[in-house]
Amino acid sequence: MRIAIYPGSFDPVTEGHLDIVRRALEIFDRVIVAVARPHQKSTLFSVEERIRMIQKAVSGRKGVRVESFSGLLVDYARSKKAAAIIRGLRAVSDFEYEFQMALMNRHLSRKSRGHLETVYLMPDEKYTYLSSTMVKEVARLGGDVGNFVPSFIAAELKKKFGR
Repeated sequence: MRIAIYPGSFDPVTEGHLDIVRRALEIFDRVIVAVARPHQKSTLFSVEERIRMIQKAVSGRKGVRVESFSGLLVDYARSKKAAAIIRGLRAVSDFEYEFQMALMNRHLSRKSRGHLETVYLMPDEKYTYLSSTMVKEVARLGGDVGNFVPSFIAAELKKKFGR
């Protein structure tokens, strides 16, 4: 069974994230959406809220699990016997950071007697500009985010921002 880890903060999960999950399931038998526990970055939603929202968003999709993790991604991936890390690339501006992370993860996985590839997937064109940060900002300012996140997440955002 080929397992991939799709790590991120998913604060909140967007249609772009869900598109990457769908694409990853075409390549891998199992995709673990790994919600990073915050260490430096403050989040709008708790880890438990993010896990619950992602689980609801992927319900009915065979082969997807949602978990949280902390510490080194390569250690978590090894514990799950993952063959790859999935990352989404929206634009060229994402590439430099993602490239550095992939090289570091490769280096760390080799040192730990394993090998872990990073697989980049591009979302559908309609999601290339989409980010959780942008969704939160639009929601905070009272804008409609219904096209960017599942409807129940749009409702959660309204509640968080008192709308």
